[in-house]
Amino acid sequence: MSISRLKTLVIILLVLLNILFLTIIIRDTVVGTYIEKQAVENICELLRLRGISIKPEAVGAYIPLSEMKTTRDIEAEAMFAAIVLDETKMTDQGVIYHYENEQRGIAKFFSAGDFEIRLNPGVISSTNDRVKTVRELLRDMKLEISYIALSGEPERETVAATCAYKKASIFNCIIEFVFNGDNLELIRGRYITGIVETESSATLSTAGTALLGLYRAVKSGEISCTSVESIEAGYYYLVAGSFGEGSMVPTWFIVTDNGSYMLEEGTGNIKPV
Repeated sequence: MSISRLKTLVIILLVLLNILFLTIIIRDTVVGTYIEKQAVENICELLRLRGISIKPEAVGAYIPLSEMKTTRDIEAEAMFAAIVLDETKMTDQGVIYHYENEQRGIAKFFSAGDFEIRLNPGVISSTNDRVKTVRELLRDMKLEISYIALSGEPERETVAATCAYKKASIFNCIIEFVFNGDNLELIRGRYITGIVETESSATLSTAGTALLGLYRAVKSGEISCTSVESIEAGYYYLVAGSFGEGSMVPTWFIVTDNGSYMLEEGTGNIKPV
C-alpha cells in the first residue's frame, strides 16, 4: 500500500472516530436533557398535589455559571456619578465616597456596592415614558440589565432595573429610579463596580434540585405559598469584606406568591431573600 493511500485511510479513520465521539456526546446530552425535563415535570406535579400551581414553562433554562469574585472600583464609581452629575467634587469619608455638583446634585457610594444619587429638580425629566428615559440612562451608564419594571402612582413612580452579568441576573442588585412628578429625583440601589472571573470548580445544580428543595420546605411547613411564578438561574451577591470584597454565587432564584427564595448550593436548602 502506498504512503498516500495509507495517509488517506488514517484520515478517514480519524474522521469516523470523531463522528462516533460526537454522536456519543449528543446522545448523552439529549438523554440528560430528557431526564432533567422529566424530573422537573414530576416535582411540579408533586407541588400541584400540595395545592401549589406551577407551570413547567415557568422554569428557566440551565446556565453553566461559575462563582465570581467582586471588588470595589473607586474609579468606576466616579465615572458612574459623572454620567449623571457631570463634573463633581469628591470627598473621601473612609468607606463612603461623596460626589457633589451644586447645580445637579450629590452622590454617595458605600462599601457594599450600595449607592444613592439625589438630583436637583429639572436636571433629568421625563414627561411621558419613564421606562424609556431610564433605559437611555442605563445605556449611557453601560449597565447590563435583565429586567425593568414600573410601579407607583403617576406623581410618584419608580422604575426598578435588575442588574445582570453576561445575561444572567444578579438577583439582589437592583437599581431604582424614583420620579417625583416629571423630575427624576433619586437613583438608589446596589451596583457591583468590579467583577473578577475565577476558575471556580463550583457548578450550578439543576432546576430539579432547586424545585426539590422547595418541595421539601413546603412539606415541612417552612414555606407556605399557593403558586410558583418563576424559577431562574443567576447570581446572588455576597459581601465578605468592609471595602466591597465578596463574590457572586450561582444560584436558582424562586419567586412565589408569598415571597422570594434562593437555593443554598452547599446544602440544597431553600432560604428566603
